[in-house]
Amino acid sequence: MAESPTNPVSDDTARTFLKALPFFQGLPEASLQKAISHLVTRPFPANQIILLEKDWGGSVYFIQTGWVKIRTYNLDGKEITLNILGAGELFGEMAALEEATRSTDVITLTATTISSIPAADFVELVNTEPLVGVRLAQLMAKRLRQVNRRLQVRETNSLARVADILVFLAESQGQATDQGEIRIPSLPHRELSSLSGLARETVTRVLTKLEKKGLIRRTPDAVFIPNLRALDDIIH
Repeated sequence: MAESPTNPVSDDTARTFLKALPFFQGLPEASLQKAISHLVTRPFPANQIILLEKDWGGSVYFIQTGWVKIRTYNLDGKEITLNILGAGELFGEMAALEEATRSTDVITLTATTISSIPAADFVELVNTEPLVGVRLAQLMAKRLRQVNRRLQVRETNSLARVADILVFLAESQGQATDQGEIRIPSLPHRELSSLSGLARETVTRVLTKLEKKGLIRRTPDAVFIPNLRALDDIIH
């Protein structure tokens, strides 16, 4: 297991956080309390490996704060970023359901706080609460649509491919500002490169072009999207 040795922190805030997630809303209180009775919450620094491919799926994880990336490697040993997940999202559920080893690595991109529950508790919740099964199916469908869309976009130009990654991040983790923009964290260009399948230098050029067109605005720690529909129009 590749988890940080950092000691667990208080789970009171994490319990409140999990109960507020759409994934858990509407569940009977007794079922929810049982599912999170063995909850553990830990802080992790940036660039910390949380899970390694071939680890056994002993827990399911919920991101409280921060960002993680899901990565694998191609036959040539090149790292490939499959997904980037942020606050409120979960990972590790497939290995738990299949009682199998992990199929990817998970590594933090920023300082991150993650809560985990034992796989057995999660599976029992899925088996006893139909609503959880429905929401899990919806999550899988959403992720499959995202993968299909990214595969389709890879046949287009570099402008569309970078725009697609920004739209993907905005739809999953964007926060509305008082100015009517959508804010997403400014991720390293190497991560945008891996997600889009483009060279890092190409990603940098495209971001500059999008900024000059007024489709994004950048600060050292964030990217702001004034009009998500206009950015999305580039993709189609």
